[in-house]
Amino acid sequence: MTTFIHETAVIDEGARIGERTKIWHFCHIMRESFIGNDCTLGQNVFVANRAQIGNHVKIQNNVSVYEGVTLEDYVFCGPSMVFTNVRTPRCAYPRNQSDDCIPTLVKFGASIGANATIVCGVTIGKWALIAAGAVVTKDVKDYALMAGVPAREVGWVSESGATLKFEDDRAICPETGQVYQSVAEDRIERLH
Repeated sequence: MTTFIHETAVIDEGARIGERTKIWHFCHIMRESFIGNDCTLGQNVFVANRAQIGNHVKIQNNVSVYEGVTLEDYVFCGPSMVFTNVRTPRCAYPRNQSDDCIPTLVKFGASIGANATIVCGVTIGKWALIAAGAVVTKDVKDYALMAGVPAREVGWVSESGATLKFEDDRAICPETGQVYQSVAEDRIERLH
């Protein structure tokens, strides 16, 4: 299967789009952006100049991936979630907004729920899960489950997204049987 681009999508010259990627209705992909292989961009997705999207990424409807945002492989962005990219947004102030553009990184396998907001300058750890409607204002640990406004850590999740329950510093994913271990007060890792 080849790359699919819906006839209503606008793809600027110079945009790089990987194989087998699907770009649906009313998307706009700017000229210096990069989208990897096997991605799906739902209706009305905007990808700005210099935004980086890895392989196997799924971006649901009405999401804007602004300059400075990097999505690693297997990231999921839920419907209408929001990335920001400028720390001090002003319309009339006479400064170049690009000078105030702060990078954001979403690591491998992380998921962001519908209507969540990711404030620029944060890193979301691998396999983290951001609940719908959460507002992330600081870095998120690998495997962390974040919820609320502002978002706070409310637990841990497995790579399949199941909530983990720890006993004696170990947890077993109820869906896959993978074993996770607490390696520090604020960090876990998958054993096998």
